Amino acid sequence: MKPYVINIGRSLGSGGRAIGQLLAKELGIAYFDREILHLAARQSGLCPEVFARRDERNRFLHTLGNIIPFVGGSAPYATGELSDENLFRIQAEAIREAAAKESCIFIGRCADYVLRDHPRCVNVFITADLPDRIRRVCQLAGCSEKEARQRIEKGDRERASFYNFYSSRRWGNATTYHLCINSSVLGIERTAAFVRAFVEEKLGESAAP
Repeated sequence: MKPYVINIGRSLGSGGRAIGQLLAKELGIAYFDREILHLAARQSGLCPEVFARRDERNRFLHTLGNIIPFVGGSAPYATGELSDENLFRIQAEAIREAAAKESCIFIGRCADYVLRDHPRCVNVFITADLPDRIRRVCQLAGCSEKEARQRIEKGDRERASFYNFYSSRRWGNATTYHLCINSSVLGIERTAAFVRAFVEEKLGESAAP
């Protein structure tokens, strides 16, 4: 099968990362989540922590008056010290290089927008019912339901701000993706199977390794 990419956006606690990992394992393709930060660091010579501190956060908003937003890929780098926009560009270049080499799954990081010109991509957004999201965050973070709800609200807000700023699209909006799915309906494993079937149908051939 020709190289392809699956880009997964996800609301916090929806199981999007787990679904992406299952798909990557079943399909035998590369998986990039935080791994893309290390790849960008190696290619740029910067330490991974520089990217991690700004990863899918909205801390860039304090500089909005002094930079040109990254929309369309043609704006020049902001001048001066390493800006969030320059770091995003470096990360975007790492995403494009990885996708050019092999079939991949990317989790978040505006990968669907960065790879908008890729001829064989499938863009998926995964959400879940709020009680399931709270339960998952409680399990993974070892926190109370109140804290989990606060994390979800903050995490979704930051992801939306990051995505909406760097792309010309809207995070979580159905028109942004090829498929939007609620993982509470089928569960993690069956949702992964459903997404795989959708990918194969969209690409017109089996996605098996």
